[in-house]
Amino acid sequence: MMERRRMEAALLVLFLGHLTTALEVPLDLPQPPTITHQSPKDYIIDPRENIIIHCEAKGKPHPSFSWTRDGTHFDIDEDPNVSMRLHSGTLVVDISREKVDHYEGVYQCTARNKHGTAISNDIVVRQSRSPLWSKEEIKPIVVQEGVSLVLQCRPPAGLPPPIIFWMDNNFQKLPQSKRVSQSLNGDLYFSNVHREDSRNDYICYARFPHTQTIQQKQPITVRVLNKAPTEERKPTFLIPSGTSSSKMVLRGRVLEMECIAEGLPTPEISWTKMSGDLPAKRTSFLHYNKTLRILNVSESDAGDYRCTARNHHGRVHHTIHVTVKAAPYWISGAPKNLVLAPGEDGALTCRASGTPKPSITWFMNGIPIENSPVDPSRQVYDDSIIFSNIQSGSSAVYQCNVSNDYGYLLSNAFVNVLSEPPRVLTPANKVYQVIRNHQALMDCSSFGSPIPNVTWFKDTQSSTLDGDPYILHDNGTLEIRIAQHQNTGKYTCVARNSLGISKNHIVLEVKEPTRILKQPEYRRVQRGTSVVFECTVNHDPSLTPTMTWLKDDGELPDDERFTVGSDSLTITDVTESDEGEYKCIMNTTLDHDSASATLTVVERPEPPTDLELTDQKKRSVQLTWIPGDEHNSPIQKFLIQYEDSLHHQGHWHNLTEVPGTKTTAHLKLSPYAHYTFRVLALNAVGFSRPSLASRMYKTEPAAPDENPTGVHGFGTQHDNLVISWKPLSGLQSNGPGLRYKVMWRQKVVGSSWNDATVANISKFVVSGTPTFSQYELKVQAVNDFGEGPEPAVVHGYSGEDLPIAAPENVQGIALNSSLAEVHWDPVPPHLIRGHLKGYKVYYWRNHNLHKHNPVILSFSGNHTHGMLPGLHPFSHYSFHVRVCNGKGEGPASKDQQFKTPEGVPGLPTSLTVTDTNLDSLTLEWTPPHEHNGHITGYTLKYQPVNNSYELGPAEELALAANETSVTLTNLKYSTRYKFYLNAKTLTGPGPAISQEAVTIMDEALISQADVDAYLGNTQTSHPIAPSPPRRPSHKEPESPFGNVSYSVEEDGALISWEYEGPEKNFYVEYIVENSDGEEEWQKEPVNGSQNVMLKGLKGGLSYKVRLVAKGHRDQPLHCSKELVVKVPAVASRQVDIATQGWFIGLMCAIALLILILLIICFIQRNKGGKYPVKEKEDAHTDPEFQPMKDDDCPFGEYSDNEDHKPLKGSRTPSNGTVKRDDSDDSLVDYGEGGDGQFNEDGSFIGQYSGKSTSRDTAGGHESSEAPSPINAMNSLNSFV
Repeated sequence: MMERRRMEAALLVLFLGHLTTALEVPLDLPQPPTITHQSPKDYIIDPRENIIIHCEAKGKPHPSFSWTRDGTHFDIDEDPNVSMRLHSGTLVVDISREKVDHYEGVYQCTARNKHGTAISNDIVVRQSRSPLWSKEEIKPIVVQEGVSLVLQCRPPAGLPPPIIFWMDNNFQKLPQSKRVSQSLNGDLYFSNVHREDSRNDYICYARFPHTQTIQQKQPITVRVLNKAPTEERKPTFLIPSGTSSSKMVLRGRVLEMECIAEGLPTPEISWTKMSGDLPAKRTSFLHYNKTLRILNVSESDAGDYRCTARNHHGRVHHTIHVTVKAAPYWISGAPKNLVLAPGEDGALTCRASGTPKPSITWFMNGIPIENSPVDPSRQVYDDSIIFSNIQSGSSAVYQCNVSNDYGYLLSNAFVNVLSEPPRVLTPANKVYQVIRNHQALMDCSSFGSPIPNVTWFKDTQSSTLDGDPYILHDNGTLEIRIAQHQNTGKYTCVARNSLGISKNHIVLEVKEPTRILKQPEYRRVQRGTSVVFECTVNHDPSLTPTMTWLKDDGELPDDERFTVGSDSLTITDVTESDEGEYKCIMNTTLDHDSASATLTVVERPEPPTDLELTDQKKRSVQLTWIPGDEHNSPIQKFLIQYEDSLHHQGHWHNLTEVPGTKTTAHLKLSPYAHYTFRVLALNAVGFSRPSLASRMYKTEPAAPDENPTGVHGFGTQHDNLVISWKPLSGLQSNGPGLRYKVMWRQKVVGSSWNDATVANISKFVVSGTPTFSQYELKVQAVNDFGEGPEPAVVHGYSGEDLPIAAPENVQGIALNSSLAEVHWDPVPPHLIRGHLKGYKVYYWRNHNLHKHNPVILSFSGNHTHGMLPGLHPFSHYSFHVRVCNGKGEGPASKDQQFKTPEGVPGLPTSLTVTDTNLDSLTLEWTPPHEHNGHITGYTLKYQPVNNSYELGPAEELALAANETSVTLTNLKYSTRYKFYLNAKTLTGPGPAISQEAVTIMDEALISQADVDAYLGNTQTSHPIAPSPPRRPSHKEPESPFGNVSYSVEEDGALISWEYEGPEKNFYVEYIVENSDGEEEWQKEPVNGSQNVMLKGLKGGLSYKVRLVAKGHRDQPLHCSKELVVKVPAVASRQVDIATQGWFIGLMCAIALLILILLIICFIQRNKGGKYPVKEKEDAHTDPEFQPMKDDDCPFGEYSDNEDHKPLKGSRTPSNGTVKRDDSDDSLVDYGEGGDGQFNEDGSFIGQYSGKSTSRDTAGGHESSEAPSPINAMNSLNSFV
């Protein structure tokens, strides 16, 4: 019962003692000695250096030191070679005057003061030894090939044992493999010997690590004989011997077991643990599986291990029984120092284990505890000492010695009896900085006796910090598992015991973590280029970051090609040596973050090498090669090229390609060639340089394997046949004397083959053939070694001649006012006398002045009908048809006629507003240029326009056909109106012309710019009536003009622009740059287009050009930005035609003629006369097309010459174009020219494309240069 109570008390004291483990006695307080540093138990020294045996200790008062050697007192003062360092117990032995072995022995240090005595371990001092190899004569070893062999090393015993390795005379390590390997004892084992094992420099070296010396054994000579083949055999073990063995290993050490077997072929070694699994993380296999190594051995590693050697002849096993012993080791750590206040209880615990079980011995101040003074407060229980109601004066140092057969443990632990108020040892006002979401540990290290109680407070809070998120440790440390910003603040720790209280303040700051936002990425670049690794980082602004770049975990090369930026690394002119892993590390004082990326440098592959020709046959050969360096980009394919020095020396041709995984190719060759080959490798970067050429390979001649291709037969004259072909190349000739056998016969019953042999040419002409007859043709290759294969028969025709017949049964019918359909019967093939190309239709208006230049429309193929588009309504047409072959056109058919019905009239030629009053105005117009029938009347519509340009209700008037003016009354005052006027025939109304005007006109308010604009636009299709005077505006609107540009051409400067405004009346102004105000701006009207040609500009000058848009009522003029146009100087002096006398006379004559015409027109108008339809059609002819040449028959085109003939009373523009009316239809889409096409039946499937922007623009120029008589008359009427 009493023993049980004592054990319970002991356990309680153990718990209390655990609470004191973190106490550290300040050095200013009394305390027994504590050894802080000592030399290792097994101390091997270098005999060339002084001996230093360490022994350091602390205590209050500072301890004194003494030593024993081999169990007896070691008097330092009596040995002049030995000294002790000041304030230390460390011995220094000067070996310059004494041999080292004189000081070998077992040393122990003692440190004592008035409170106790501490002792060190037994320190065994031994000197390192590296003895020389004994001289011996080693005879050469002669063995039969295939047998096993062991070369023994047996180095001299050293301290510590040496490291063994085998090398040759050149200090190169001997290669080892699963057949040849070194054992753990240093011997070299051959499972079976080969002839290449013969050598005379098998040298065993022993390196002694402590002295860093190497000893060499005499070289061993091995000679391998090959007298007779050695039979194969199953494995047997060379080491260990027998079927089983045993091995003992200490806990915590390294277990190494080996099995080396001989046999033929070489055996494979494997390992298993019979009583369990091998510890995967601590197990490794060395020396080609012959050695099993287990690190940090524990008791669980004991058991039976089996190694197995096998080849295809059998297997053999060996079992190794492993036992694990253990030198003493601590279970819960060595005994801890104990600080107690008088009257307190405590305990020292010395808990250890080992195999076999160790014994425990206690000492007090270095003396066995049973021999120490009796202390009534102390009780010894095996591995514990219990102190009860301890009193002052009981301070001492206790030693615990734990030992068994394999070692010992010695530990010092003092008991210090003190009465001391609390003190906080952590520095005051210490600042702790931690990263958010990381752990925060705030120390409050304190000392006191009795042990102080520690509490914590935050800021001004009065409650103690206990519970989530705070954890208070026994040593006073306050922990916050996951620190957040709200945990930032000032903390106070308070230490209390029965003798007093102590406080300390600390500060906690929570910082943002350092994070790499953009990591460097994998880069694959070509050599010589640049690469950039980006590393963008976010960090707490109060912390100072440091960016570091590493290459392969080392420093960056000291190279100016590497540039480190604030958040990037740039490498220029990349080379292969730059390959590797690049890591960016962002460090702060609290944390860091890192990221890495790999750089791979690629380049074109190196050229293949070692080209070799094998398997040589008449028409094939095997080519092999060795690939060059891929430069980190796999080879995709190999390109094989050849040079034929017999036919084409110096030129390389592609022969074949093979995948990049192959290094051989079977090449098919041609006869009669002198081949050399080379190989190129291709990877993702590109082709390598060509390899060196192979040796020449010559093939023997043979008859041709093929005949010429591309055989054709055709005629260049009506009585000949030209036979042509593509000649064979020199490589295709297969031999010398290449020539061709040409064969032909007419494709009629009973005809026979004709032949001729010609030299190496590409055509042959047969004369005297009938016109356009079909022939069968053959061309065969022949050389000095025979003929080629039988050639294939092709067909050809002799020469063509003009057709001799015209199409019959030609008819035409008008489908509508602008489209007619014609039909004809095809011409028989024998009358065509050639390849049918198609038919041509010639047609013209009967009253046309240009009958001899009709419109020509072509229809390819065997057409029997077609459409004639773009016809003029209300017109008579004539036409005929011709057949066409490759030689030309045949005779024309008889002329046929058709008539087009009436159509809708064209646009009225002009619409002018005159006599504008407050509530009335007069409209005047001229009839349409194209009546397209009998004009039956006019329709006038008009409607008001408000200031927002919105249209009001429309009024409509029907006017007689003979009227050319009308006065509108009862109009609204000061209102803008829009007018629409169109003419009518029996078919229907035509398109309308529009105009605008305002019902007020105050001449005093009309600006000069308005008058100019008004006068300048009387010739346009849409003249704008004068607007009321503009009122001042508060804000100038933005210019609607954009992208104003120019280009200088032969005719002048072409000004182009974009316009987005509502105005339609604008013009171009220009003036010589730097004219000093002496010249005025010149004006050029613009007729609805977005470009204009400025003519008459002088070379070598610069002009300022701007665009002006005339607005509506109260709207200002819009002007574009000024554009400077530079006109290049003329290289040679040009004659100004305007200064020539003949030109002036001609212009005067023309002006007089125009005046007479104006008078005649004026008289006719006043008489109220009408234009007869017939006369008007004669005066205003329809558009015509370009003529087609008679000597060729180009299909897919048509021509019309009528549009390019000037009309009566009109003037052709200077650029040679005439404006087409809006009613004209394009003919290009109904033939095979331009973009239009027909179906087989001749139906139209395209769009009219005759009305082009260029022609409209030309028309605008025409009206501005030379007004027609009608327009001139309208201008005259506007001012009458």
